[in-house]
Amino acid sequence: MPHTAGILYPGYSAEDDYPTLEGLLGDDVRLPLVHTLMREDAHRVDALLDVGSEQVLADGARALGEVDSVLWACTSGSFVFGWSGARDQVEKLQAVTGKPTSSTSFAFVHAAALLGLRRVAVAATYPAEVADHFVEFLRAGDLEVVRLSSRGIVTAAEVGTLGREEVLSFAAANDDDQAEALLMPDTALHTAAWLEDIEQRLGKPVLTANQVSAWEALRLAGAGTSREGLGTLFRTGTGR
Repeated sequence: MPHTAGILYPGYSAEDDYPTLEGLLGDDVRLPLVHTLMREDAHRVDALLDVGSEQVLADGARALGEVDSVLWACTSGSFVFGWSGARDQVEKLQAVTGKPTSSTSFAFVHAAALLGLRRVAVAATYPAEVADHFVEFLRAGDLEVVRLSSRGIVTAAEVGTLGREEVLSFAAANDDDQAEALLMPDTALHTAAWLEDIEQRLGKPVLTANQVSAWEALRLAGAGTSREGLGTLFRTGTGR
């Protein structure tokens, strides 16, 4: 039986990363996706609090079919609640799903822990005000951010238009020699097909939002096999 990890994804921007990931991961993985309500496409704190609100996520979860785990695939729509708020968000969602549940923000912290990372650089597409909340979240997860870069893009739709060379150049321009890895936190950013390219360009592990979301969801679903073609994280496995 395939491991089936349900993905809750806000709006429309880079959701096609998940079929790409599913194809690369193999026949024993399913990543069914439900689009959750996004009343306003804006990387702004008030809008993000609505995107990640309890009722919005509950409605999305009820639209999922039978799954082994559930992942709220929105970094900004989880870390803006702070560490304890994001934990509460996951717990309330799990109460609806009855399945192991997490979010992209926690996926970054768990993935970094598995890889033994302590110092990271962050290349964020968000405006600086929103990116600062991610740094605070990572610090709460015992990670030191040695460099933060913000591209200042307000809408997820615009982020989703960035192509391969723009993504690779953005990553390379915002790495830091002190960082053990680079984190790219926006699930609106396409990266799934280019994970090996980005790591080769930087010469170190790279964690991207859709990558860690799929990894966390599969970890919770019990899929422990290491996988090729999706960067250091998936080659390492899930630690199960």
